[in-house]
Amino acid sequence: MTIRLYDTSARQIRDFAPLTPGCVSIYLCGATVQAAPHIGHIRSGLNFDIMRRWFEYRGYDVTFVRNVTDIDDKIIAKSADQGRPWWSIGYENERAFNDGYHALGCLPPTYEPRATGHVTEMVEMMRGLIERGHAYEADGNVYFDVRSFPGYLQLSNQELDNLLQPSGEGETGKRDPRDFAMWKSAKPGEPTWETPWGRGRPGWHLECSAMAHKYLGSAFDIHGGGLDLIFPHHENEIAQAKAFGDAFAAYWVHNAWVTMSGEKMSKSLGNSVLVSEMVKHWRPIVLRYYLGTPHYRSMIEYSEEALREAESAFARIEGFVQRVVEKAGGVVEPAAEVPPAFAEAMDDDLGVPQALAVVHTTVRQGNSALAADDKEEAVARLAEVRAMLGVLGLDPLDPHWAGDGADRGEDLHGVVDTLVGLVLQQREAARARKDWGTADAIRDQLNQSGLVIEDSPDGPRWTLGPR
Repeated sequence: MTIRLYDTSARQIRDFAPLTPGCVSIYLCGATVQAAPHIGHIRSGLNFDIMRRWFEYRGYDVTFVRNVTDIDDKIIAKSADQGRPWWSIGYENERAFNDGYHALGCLPPTYEPRATGHVTEMVEMMRGLIERGHAYEADGNVYFDVRSFPGYLQLSNQELDNLLQPSGEGETGKRDPRDFAMWKSAKPGEPTWETPWGRGRPGWHLECSAMAHKYLGSAFDIHGGGLDLIFPHHENEIAQAKAFGDAFAAYWVHNAWVTMSGEKMSKSLGNSVLVSEMVKHWRPIVLRYYLGTPHYRSMIEYSEEALREAESAFARIEGFVQRVVEKAGGVVEPAAEVPPAFAEAMDDDLGVPQALAVVHTTVRQGNSALAADDKEEAVARLAEVRAMLGVLGLDPLDPHWAGDGADRGEDLHGVVDTLVGLVLQQREAARARKDWGTADAIRDQLNQSGLVIEDSPDGPRWTLGPR
């Protein structure tokens, strides 16, 4: 058993070898909390949640750190626009992110540090970099000298002479325009902290280097984030950390975006789809299926049609689970191991699409067993399905999903069941007298109302169909 991952820094899939046998350490760039999350933000959390679950299934002890960037230019700008404290905006949106992660079934991180809680660690790192000749102070700012670090830009595979480094307002005194700010001098109306170089606030890149060092040490296994973070954020993290003396991350794993009309989903483009709104119209477990089942390195082009297809596909899985539970007369526990083909797919760079194909194949086998009234075989297939869905965070019998879909009226299930039962009795009476036209018309009318009718050896049963 060897898990293999695509390493952005190596530009190839590599065998995973942990720094500490039996343990995996992961640092994921989390939320910048200037606004509530859209589904593109949550996709990253989902992809790495599946990675974490798979490592844990394979027996690893996982330490998972997902940070919160609660101070940056955008939060400060929004604070000025709205006349609200910066920390109020940050905390409100941090809670919105956590609500979104929870709604879509992400396990809580081992640690979730905020940037503002780690200024001491940032000052320590800057002091060390200045002493080593990799950073300098100018006009109250502290900059990283990119020419002092020979490995700069290896992750993004750029040439330094062609580099255009993003710069913020007030970044004066640079020796080279490509140097980047680790600390920004105080400006009127902005939050500040005291340092040996004057009051100011941290730069975005320094925050993650300092927090990764604090919680995972000088070397850890995997650093994750979206493709858009490769440059400048991750490139600058590497420069700071390695120049400070850290080995830093052994593997770099990046997830692709959710796009709309071919563009990255972004608040600045005005094309974001907020998680808080999506869960009002779609069951959270369906959203997880939609966002979590494509390969993490594949783009997802958002559309309602694609969501409806995901809803239909998951309904087939969920329907099988419900039918076997009814047949078995109680809960069927997950199998101790997933099928070998599923494990093989997941070991190969988290091949969720191929693993999901194994799920659907097993569901079809289970449905065939149900049709043949082979209870033992159906139960065995359900145990495998539950084991696989558990790894993907999609097991409908998991307590997390209890009550999922209540917004679709499942609190009225008993009433609907009685009413539909009366209609189905009329259909059965029509079938008994071989009035197939009436029987089919009743079924079609029920289908049009959003119910799916299935004939089984135990009689007809209904489920809510996809919208």
